[in-house]
Amino acid sequence: MENKHSSRRKFIQQTALASGALLLANPLQLFSNEINTITMKNIKSRGYAGKNITDPLEQWNFERRPVGDDDILIDIKFSGICHSDIHTVEGHWGPQKYPLVPGHEIAGIVSAVGKNVTKFKIGDKAGIGCIVDSCRKCDNCKKGEEHHCETGMTGTYGSPDTTSPSDITQGGYANNIVVKEHFVIKIPNNLDLKYAAPLLCAGITTYSPLMRENFKEGDKVGIIGIGGLGHIAVKLAVSKGAEVYAFTTTADKKADILSFGAKEVIVVDSMEKLNPYRGKLDYMLSTVPYDYDLASYANCVKPYGNFTQVGMPINGHLSLNNFQMIFNRVNFNASLIGGIPETQEVVDYCAQNNILPQIEIINANEINDAWKKVVNNEARYRFVIDAVTF
Repeated sequence: MENKHSSRRKFIQQTALASGALLLANPLQLFSNEINTITMKNIKSRGYAGKNITDPLEQWNFERRPVGDDDILIDIKFSGICHSDIHTVEGHWGPQKYPLVPGHEIAGIVSAVGKNVTKFKIGDKAGIGCIVDSCRKCDNCKKGEEHHCETGMTGTYGSPDTTSPSDITQGGYANNIVVKEHFVIKIPNNLDLKYAAPLLCAGITTYSPLMRENFKEGDKVGIIGIGGLGHIAVKLAVSKGAEVYAFTTTADKKADILSFGAKEVIVVDSMEKLNPYRGKLDYMLSTVPYDYDLASYANCVKPYGNFTQVGMPINGHLSLNNFQMIFNRVNFNASLIGGIPETQEVVDYCAQNNILPQIEIINANEINDAWKKVVNNEARYRFVIDAVTF
């Protein structure tokens, strides 16, 4: 009897030692197996979606594609609200497929990676902007201008996507997202995720044309429309040494705008307010997302200077008084966002120089109210959704 007990104890001890040796040899094996099992299946997601053009956004449970070899799964922590989200869901830029989860200012933490991923590991800070795919073979893509992909970029939401269970890309008003590594932005450790989110659209949209203008220190730069995009544009231009003249129709923003570093704030309650600035500015950038008297503002730029439009109105149409333009000789151009390298550049630059958007954190159930405030010019200055509330 004693020998039986002894043999049993010996067997248990040997089994325990063997198990311990296995865990010591590969302590992450069990965790890795769990990740592999998860990533081979569709990823369950929850967020807020537009179900049609008119109704408020609603909670929606949906699925994303499995994590592929080149993919990263990000647990979203914060998602910014862009006016583009409203334009897209409400059909201002054309018909959409629904349900549609908007959001392309996404910041979070990497929770799984595919076997070919080399730039990110689990636990890293990561961001997604306006692009989640392109051909990566054309000249523009090879130059890091994926937003000008010759076959068309894939937007973060609302773009046809055969890999998505819903046949379109679904955005960042959600608790997670699966994206190819190439299109993921590294968030520096010293940059809080809630401030990083707006840089991934509002930041790059204004940074790209400002940097391409290559203005000199002391040049007079005008920014029109001081909202989510415009207030970041002011901060960026000031950081590069420009004298910034901010044009707004909202008088109660004046103190804020001066605190952002603007030299002067012009409250445009009539077009006559523009007359003293005619031909005085070296460059002008407009973030206004609706049709307006563009040529009267362009008159403020010196002859042969540049005027860039980044705000996108309903249906994309702007009225342009050519009679004024032939006399002011101002060069009009428009700009979209920026490629992946330039998006990484603006995030790094803002982290290094402590250039932070002014934000208001909201819960997911406040999204519809926030949209109304954006439309009514009441945002101060970027709403950011706390994704834990989805």
